[in-house]
Amino acid sequence: MLGEREARVREVTLLEIHGVPYADLTVESDDGVVASGRLGRESIPVDLVVGEQVLVQAAMNVMLAVRRP
Repeated sequence: MLGEREARVREVTLLEIHGVPYADLTVESDDGVVASGRLGRESIPVDLVVGEQVLVQAAMNVMLAVRRP
């Protein structure tokens, strides 16, 4: 249930809620599966851009963090 998979960033939206920074992120894996989630900005690379290839760390199909390969 805990794992890591390759994906491409489809959308990144930076936002703040009550002064706390977050990122709404949508990624698509090589097999066409699309996943979305809201992560704390400490869980993604600072300069993440659309189209970038990343490794998505997930538990029970919930994104926990994103990093560069």
